[in-house]
Amino acid sequence: MPPVSIQSLLAAATEALSASSESPRLDAELLLAHALGKERSYLRSWPERCPTATETAEFHALLARRQAGEPVAHLLGVREFWSLDLQVTPDTLIPRPETELLVERALLHIPADRPASVADLGTGSGAIALAIASERPRARILAIDLSAAALAVARRNAAAHAIHTVEFQEGDWCVGLPADSFDVILSNPPYIAAQDPHLAQGDARFDPRGALVSGADGLDDLRRLIPAALACLKPGGWLLVEHGYDQGPALLRLFEAAGYQDVQDHADLAGHSRMTEGKRPQQGIPQPGKA
Repeated sequence: MPPVSIQSLLAAATEALSASSESPRLDAELLLAHALGKERSYLRSWPERCPTATETAEFHALLARRQAGEPVAHLLGVREFWSLDLQVTPDTLIPRPETELLVERALLHIPADRPASVADLGTGSGAIALAIASERPRARILAIDLSAAALAVARRNAAAHAIHTVEFQEGDWCVGLPADSFDVILSNPPYIAAQDPHLAQGDARFDPRGALVSGADGLDDLRRLIPAALACLKPGGWLLVEHGYDQGPALLRLFEAAGYQDVQDHADLAGHSRMTEGKRPQQGIPQPGKA
């Protein structure tokens, strides 16, 4: 087979992926750049270059796996989140762009000029904790996950970015955490209903099910986490959680029933309800109500 240029390879790959990917051109560029060991900018600078037979074969192998539905993040072994290249594996949830809203809102509650205590519950690849640490180096962050395999990935990500202000701990949400200890607690917990059809679509097919599914309505873990976190926060501390696009009203009720103040829901860039935050009162902890 005669050599084929980068430009021609990308055109053919984009067409091949058009039926199975929402971003066929981007996927093709990422996979070809990976096969060549180059940045994506290289593809635009040298469109007429013909990759070697070995490079072309590797690209076609990656392309076939992507056509079969395997996530680009798993094919590359990394996913960018908050400008950090993070290792991802089938043991961790693939970080999504919409989760950056959780980081943005948390940073508003974490001072840059003095120490703060932060907990990231269900840290997975460590994406949220490491993003916070990169922006607030004076904060001490406790990153918790029930999965030892996920924590191993998170520790490698912290080491790769020379971040030393995050402590990783195996645990079940707030169980065993000290009372009155954190200025901010944040989490991207499982929140998909067990029978949701989206579980059989896209990248969700390859994510660990335990990082996605939470009971019949998707709220089982949030029902545990929200009231439990209140006692772990310092007076005036904030809890922030991500949730599904249609769960905003339910989250408002759960936060208010648990006794949080200044409860607010926030939309992501697509305009979908995406996260809820609330503050522990300065004086005492109200008796929980019913959601």
